Amino acid sequence: MTIRAGSTTLPFSERIKYQYVFMPSCTELYSKKMRVYKLNIAASNNFHFVSLSTFYFSLEMKRCLTIFLLAIVAISSYAQTNDLNYYLTRALQNSPLLKDFRSMVEMNRIDSMRIKAGLGPQLTGISNNSYAPEIKGWGFDEAITNGTNISALLNFSKEITGKSNRQNRYDALSILNRSISNTEKISEQELKKSISAQFVTAYGDLQQYHFNNEVLSVLFRERTLLKELTEKGVYRQTDYLSFVITLQQQEMTVDRYKNQYRNDFAILNYLSGIEDTTLTELTDPELSLETIPEFTGTVYYRQFYIDSLKIANARDQIGFSYKPRISFFADGGYLSSLTFRPERNFGVDAGISLTIPIFDGKQRKMQYGKLSIQEHTRKNYLDFYNNQYHQELGRLYQQLEACKKIRNQIDNQISYTKALMEASYKLLETGDIRIDEFIMSIGSYLNANNQLVENTISEYFIINEINYWNRTN
Repeated sequence: MTIRAGSTTLPFSERIKYQYVFMPSCTELYSKKMRVYKLNIAASNNFHFVSLSTFYFSLEMKRCLTIFLLAIVAISSYAQTNDLNYYLTRALQNSPLLKDFRSMVEMNRIDSMRIKAGLGPQLTGISNNSYAPEIKGWGFDEAITNGTNISALLNFSKEITGKSNRQNRYDALSILNRSISNTEKISEQELKKSISAQFVTAYGDLQQYHFNNEVLSVLFRERTLLKELTEKGVYRQTDYLSFVITLQQQEMTVDRYKNQYRNDFAILNYLSGIEDTTLTELTDPELSLETIPEFTGTVYYRQFYIDSLKIANARDQIGFSYKPRISFFADGGYLSSLTFRPERNFGVDAGISLTIPIFDGKQRKMQYGKLSIQEHTRKNYLDFYNNQYHQELGRLYQQLEACKKIRNQIDNQISYTKALMEASYKLLETGDIRIDEFIMSIGSYLNANNQLVENTISEYFIINEINYWNRTN
């Protein structure tokens, strides 16, 4: 189907072609005004009338040139495009939370080295010096204080720890590292889901802006034809004004989507940690369903498994803390009260320290009881999360299937509304359709396409939610 605009016949597909900035064709405007200019010369020898037509033609050409330059500027502002992977990569690189997790792992590595160093021999320098004077018969018992005490000793100590006890301490740090690493992976999934959702939101705004802008271009073109038909008396002035109001409303809709896209695009940069205010165009996210593993193969289940290891390790630590502890020690240096031959008070000593827990008010049993409660709570959360995992995926798959069915219905509706709009354009050329019916046909086409965009964005949101559960390592 083609639509005649003046004396120029344009295919409908060309009238709906993709543009960022919409304006009347400069070539058509030039040809039309040139014909008016020639007719004016032939109709009258009045110089002023011809000059006025020439002046009007000059203004139109300047207007056309101005719009053309604005179009170049607008198109250049969207010349750069970014895809979803770009924002995901930048977000993962800039996230302070993920960097914090890596720092925790590094600190735990240092703690492991500290444990190893603490189990080795310890060498300490000790110096205790005191003087207890007796004043007019008043003072501490000299038999206890010796009056003066001076010591400068080098202390050596070594705790005797079993292999199982040492391994338990290393395992505690290893389990903690596994927990941090697994939490980091879950945080990565949450960040990816958040960035993808914001990307889809902004992309939906952009698609709405493009489509409504295309329709606005068509309305601008039809306004010229409708104005000519109104001047010829085919349509009433009120009909023309109704069309202009519709056009203005469409302009406001385009501006609203543009501002919404600008805002959601800024939020996307904010979440990704990108310091850039340049407005660029987003490509289709092209989200597709990924393979979802069984719950026991995901990082979400692994977190519960690691928690069970923590509880088992803590139980072993309690057992080791109630076993006898043996340590060796030795001292060497100077220790004197300065009362008898202080120059010879250099020496050494050595010994063994043995600690045997006997009774502490049944605190060990209490600690085991706390761990049993923690394990019971862990299992409750695990069962509940397992049920939620399958229920959530089932709900999302149902929503996705419903969106696909709706999409087929919307496609059929678009075909009918497009045919209706094309027929309305043809009838508009001959004045055989009322303006309100013509506007209604455009509105039906707009609603159908808006529903298509919204449904597509809903599908992307659902796919993004489903893919969140696919992390296995």
